[in-house]
Amino acid sequence: MSKKISTGALLVALAMIFSYIETLIPIHFGVPGMKLGIANLVIVIGLYLLKPQEVLLISIVRILLAGFMFGSGMSVIYSLAGGILSFFAMLLLKHTGKFSIVGVSLFGGTIHNIGQLLVAAAVIENMKLFYYLPVLVIAGTVTGILIGLIAGRILPAVRDISRHSQNL
Repeated sequence: MSKKISTGALLVALAMIFSYIETLIPIHFGVPGMKLGIANLVIVIGLYLLKPQEVLLISIVRILLAGFMFGSGMSVIYSLAGGILSFFAMLLLKHTGKFSIVGVSLFGGTIHNIGQLLVAAAVIENMKLFYYLPVLVIAGTVTGILIGLIAGRILPAVRDISRHSQNL
């Protein structure tokens, strides 16, 4: 049990570091709130190493902590909506066994942006926000592919480390 808690805490801390680094990167895509989503690397890798409920908890804790440290109350709401929707979408695709880690991540990045857009449209009660949909789909696709490619490179090494630590 203590190994699960320490692993979860380590992954939350890593995601928090990635979230902080992302605040330092001055990339503006022309759409408010759009980010690279580097912290989602932890979630994508977690889907392939941990139980779904553990990854969901890590995702929620990371979103809450990062949102309150680096964002605002509204950013927490948008991130939770996107993050939870994205998590379940990626989990579903992963369980089909028909998609690579890049495909799972790509879908997750796109769904994350769509989830945020749905909440934003509901909050401000303006459907004109859906004009951003093509831009958000493209951004989610690009960032999802990048995160998936990086996760695909890191996952084998993390699995080796995990196996090695179990043998100790």
